[in-house]
Amino acid sequence: MTVPELGEIFELKAELNSDKKEKKKEAVKKVIASMTVGKDVSALFPDVVNCMQTDNLELKKLVYLYLMNYAKSQPDMAIMAVNTFVKDCEDPNPLIRALAVRTMGCIRVDKITEYLCEPLRKCLKDEDPYVRKTAAVCVAKLHDINAQLVEDQGFLDTLKDLISDSNPMVVANAVAALSEIAESHPSSNLLDLNPQSINKLLTALNECTEWGQIFILDCLANYTPKDDREAQSICERVTPRLSHANSAVVLSAVKVLMKFMEMLSKDLDYYGTLLKKLAPPLVTLLSAEPELQYVALRNINLIVQKRPEILKHEMKVFFVKYNDPIYVKLEKLDIMIRLASQANIAQVLAELKEYATEVDVDFVRKAVRAIGRCAIKVEQSAERCVSTLLDLIQTKVNYVVQEAIVVIKDIFRKYPNKYESVIATLCENLDSLDEPEARAAMIWIVGEYAERIDNADELLESFLEGFHDESTQVQLQLLTAIVKLFLKKPTETQELVQQVLSLATQDSDNPDLRDRGYIYWRLLSTDPVAAKEVVLAEKPLISEETDLIEPTLLDELICYIGTLASVYHKPPSAFVEGGRGVVHKSLPPRTASSESTESPETAPAGAPSGEQPDVIPAQGDLLGDLLNLDLGPPVSGPPLTTSSVQMGAVDLLGGGLDSLIGGPNFVTPPAATVPANLGAPMGSGLSDLFDLTSGVGTLSGSYVAPKAIWLPAMKAKGLEILGTFTRQVGSISMDLQLTNKALQVMTDFAIQFNRNSFGLAPAAPLQVHAPLSPNQTVEISLPLNTVGSVMKMEPLNNLQVAVKNNIDVFYFSTLYPLHILFVEDGKMDRQIFLATWKDIPNENEAQFQIRDCPLSAEAVSSRLQSSNIFTVAKRNVEGQDMLYQSLKLTNGIWVLAELRIQPGNPNFMLSLKCRAPEVSQHVYQAYETILKN
Repeated sequence: MTVPELGEIFELKAELNSDKKEKKKEAVKKVIASMTVGKDVSALFPDVVNCMQTDNLELKKLVYLYLMNYAKSQPDMAIMAVNTFVKDCEDPNPLIRALAVRTMGCIRVDKITEYLCEPLRKCLKDEDPYVRKTAAVCVAKLHDINAQLVEDQGFLDTLKDLISDSNPMVVANAVAALSEIAESHPSSNLLDLNPQSINKLLTALNECTEWGQIFILDCLANYTPKDDREAQSICERVTPRLSHANSAVVLSAVKVLMKFMEMLSKDLDYYGTLLKKLAPPLVTLLSAEPELQYVALRNINLIVQKRPEILKHEMKVFFVKYNDPIYVKLEKLDIMIRLASQANIAQVLAELKEYATEVDVDFVRKAVRAIGRCAIKVEQSAERCVSTLLDLIQTKVNYVVQEAIVVIKDIFRKYPNKYESVIATLCENLDSLDEPEARAAMIWIVGEYAERIDNADELLESFLEGFHDESTQVQLQLLTAIVKLFLKKPTETQELVQQVLSLATQDSDNPDLRDRGYIYWRLLSTDPVAAKEVVLAEKPLISEETDLIEPTLLDELICYIGTLASVYHKPPSAFVEGGRGVVHKSLPPRTASSESTESPETAPAGAPSGEQPDVIPAQGDLLGDLLNLDLGPPVSGPPLTTSSVQMGAVDLLGGGLDSLIGGPNFVTPPAATVPANLGAPMGSGLSDLFDLTSGVGTLSGSYVAPKAIWLPAMKAKGLEILGTFTRQVGSISMDLQLTNKALQVMTDFAIQFNRNSFGLAPAAPLQVHAPLSPNQTVEISLPLNTVGSVMKMEPLNNLQVAVKNNIDVFYFSTLYPLHILFVEDGKMDRQIFLATWKDIPNENEAQFQIRDCPLSAEAVSSRLQSSNIFTVAKRNVEGQDMLYQSLKLTNGIWVLAELRIQPGNPNFMLSLKCRAPEVSQHVYQAYETILKN
């Protein structure tokens, strides 16, 4: 901010105090001009405020403008202006009264607010509607500064009375103010709408300005009619808004109609009429400028997914114009595919073929992809789509060929054994593929149809030469394709499969690739029959629409038509920050028919939100590859000989890498299929997991926390997961409760952990034996081990988990209690304890206080022992009980503890010493948990 020269301020001061009105006005204009360009003219505050005493409206406006700007930095001076406000609120001129009340709302100074309550109360009951409508908005502003004051003064009740005002603009502003206040206080029931108040709103709707109409329509959208007759009468009175010139009004009206249509029976004549009335306004929105078109198209995308019948005859308006910007083109393409049906597919394909010869690369790619999606969606057109794609491949335009190959792969998945004759054409273009997705698709095709391609081994070998330069996606596909080829033609491809397995397991540092390589290796070397059943299993057909928005989310987004949420296609909670509570909205349940829509508000109460660290996995990381695991049912092959692996099918996909490489009873497969340097067994692998009897001691009753919600149904398309961790007889398990709150059956469950601080990993696949039907719950205990990959997490006990089912892959993270990692042989010898305590440096000692724990030393000792915290020695010093304790974590870290207990005092002192001091805080939390539960 620049400071004007002193002479300038001095001159302005003189002019402001002049007797001539004109001179005064000019001076205030100069002050405002300086303020606008960023000069600091706050020194003139008292002189400008003196100019408020005037009848000249123009001068008053200027002074008020100055006041709004500087009141915050000069709150003590601003109080001087209060008397003038109070006086202006009783001025005979309604414009001045409104101006005073508007400025009062804009001065955000706590000291002043209580002085403004009286004038505001008068203005809310003013005889002039212009003053009342201004005062209504002022209440919302005042509520933002001091909510308690507004409630105490009874302004909210006055606002509610204004909803029945005779003037439509007052009604609209009262609704806007109440909605604004209700948004920041979701729990308060401010807008308790009833049929009478709805009637008043609908009457005001026809006469207020466009912004007023939007406020009223948004308020109507939050109302739930009591039956279908009321819903129909509201729809009839809102329908005329569809022909409004302002697109925001049109979208708000569409939102109300889409919401209330849920309650109308499809057999009603009115339902059909309403569908016909909704199409023209949406089509008209597409003749606006491109930015508005884009917003309209994003909203239409949602509407078409919810009710495709509205626009099914309007395909032509979504055809792309040559001068559309790219963002409009891509959005139109998306909607074209959603509307594609047997009736219009010929038109659509002709258009798409044209688009594929355009110059814009992104657009062409999407157009080629769209042809493939049409083939998958409309079966009768598949033949024409495939021949169109082949014509496009003949153009030899690099990116067109690559996109075409990617979509043909999907067509093969949808219609097996129908179009394989085109494989020869695809193979001719192998050399031109340079994008990972296209290369991966081509490799998949070669592997899947290896028996039909004579030189499949040569083709795959050509990819193998630059194996390490390929992206992960291609490497994984190549590994699977060569294993498929080996299973189909074992004699000719033995060297090839050995080569790819050693490349994947020895020379690669990608854990996904190594894991998959070891799984295949183990399968091939122990049980080729099982390998065949796993690798060459029947693929499920792919579904038509893969990118539909999940139904509960779609219903919520329909309630937000015409807002940012409908443009982002995300609920407001995903992008709105700050303290304002975002309310989840949902469509009303159908009354007239038996269908019921799952409400997104079924996320149960009490879900721990604060303590759960977020997990946002990167696309290509460890968890992302869960999609590519062929997790079929457990494979049971012929019985193995006793000297071979005794772990059966359970371990086929579970377990850490050790188990894949071998445990103590793992016999190296014949040299023909395994390179020599892999023979040495590495560590005990999973053997201890299956030999549970060797644990020290009997069944120890370690404390088990009650199950908490780890994954609410809202975030996982209807799958709700509750869970806790237990440790018994030396084995850790994750006890899960899965509930299906969606409308479809869930199958094909699998689970994977990200790398974590203590190497926790599932010791067996997630076994859900029967499909999970809607509203069904199943309890599962998943055994865990600690031989997984290790990576230090923040916080230390954070575990990131991915769960896959037939619908999608879901990610969540949870904090596990550290005491599940305390092992049974954690009791240290007394002499060693003493030596170790002295040996660990003093700066590694951490002190904690355990409050409100009224237990005796014996009770404490036995309770801790059941959770593997062992008392090594006990002394009594000056009436205090001193317990010396030791515990050992699964990764071999020892923690030594000294616990001081003063009889009769419920507060204990705990000192912890450990060579890894970052563990101490979590060990203390374990002490707290065990002793207080």
